[in-house]
Amino acid sequence: MGLTLDQALQIARDTLAEGEKRGFLPLAVAVLDTGGQPLAILRDHRTSLHRADIAIGKAAGCIAMGFGGRELAKRATAMPAFMTAVASIFPKGIVPVPGGVLVRNSEGVLVGAVGVSGETSDNDEACALAALDAAGLAADTGA
Repeated sequence: MGLTLDQALQIARDTLAEGEKRGFLPLAVAVLDTGGQPLAILRDHRTSLHRADIAIGKAAGCIAMGFGGRELAKRATAMPAFMTAVASIFPKGIVPVPGGVLVRNSEGVLVGAVGVSGETSDNDEACALAALDAAGLAADTGA
């Protein structure tokens, strides 16, 4: 079974709360199901234009390629032409940096993805990891 709406909303809320707790810049977060469809998209009212779109691109790229953002970043460095090509093909985008994570349940089954944007990529990822830990779910960062 995939993520429920309630789980997705809680993950999104907890991600934003973690950013506030750490004093980070305003964040946007997207929680997608395994088909890349949004379950929850939340943003701090102070985020800049298109922050939510970047969060969606981080999560959607992870779902589309089957890797966490850290692995996508390695592949983007190794194969920039390929990443440029898929970026034009994927309807929700791909942002190959940390801050996009695959979400797995306790059995290791893929149940969705989370994308966070607004801070440095490492800090974005840290907020997603804290929220997923609180939800009892495993984050696959691609590390």
